[in-house]
Amino acid sequence: MPDAAPGLAPVTFTLNGEPVSVVAPPFAPLSDTLRERLRLTGTKVGCEAGDCGACTVLLDGAQVCSCLIATAQAQGTAITTIEADHGAIPRLRAAFLAHGAAQCGICTPGMILAAADLLAREPTPDAAAVEDALGGVLCRCTGYRKIIEAVLDAATGNLAPAAHPEAGAAVGARIARLDGWPKVAGTDLFAADAPPADALWLRAVRSPTRVLASPSVTSMPRAAASASPRSSPLPTCRGITASASCRT
Repeated sequence: MPDAAPGLAPVTFTLNGEPVSVVAPPFAPLSDTLRERLRLTGTKVGCEAGDCGACTVLLDGAQVCSCLIATAQAQGTAITTIEADHGAIPRLRAAFLAHGAAQCGICTPGMILAAADLLAREPTPDAAAVEDALGGVLCRCTGYRKIIEAVLDAATGNLAPAAHPEAGAAVGARIARLDGWPKVAGTDLFAADAPPADALWLRAVRSPTRVLASPSVTSMPRAAASASPRSSPLPTCRGITASASCRT
């Protein structure tokens, strides 16, 4: 591999059973490297703080929040993402689909990988073990019951497909979601997975100190503002000329 550019470093690891090498910022979150440099957007990013678990992958078989793992830490390890097709992942996909356990789909890749970690360690878990294993991945859609049932059925191999009821008998019947497969396979695309090439990217940053309201900052004398260590320019939506509209 050629020498990396300044600020970048080569990292080699096994990804879904295949050896890969990538040149990336060594301290960038592994989730960013997987999504932006390796284009595996099945790993979703929610909080970027290790709280929601949407970005869960397996590192040497154990579930981790990839937003908290520096890319350099992946060196020499085995990484498994939702795009993998080995172990318990295919069974879990089928079970999630049959139970309607994938709703919006943001947490689904993390749920499936956390469950795969559990089934690799404990092939026949009870409901309490499933709840404990999935405790690091938050879902705001399903209430978890369908997810837990899906994992238990994947463990036992009881993967009866969702029924296709006769006309007039659909009310109350469990029907497979038409958009379910992309969600359990990690191929469903959300806004951050396929942004337009000319998209305007912004990041909201919380200030560690109390910041004056924008009118007060802009009304400060220029000399005083430049002398203040806390008076770096504060962009507002009105200052972003590329924006077609501004809401305050």
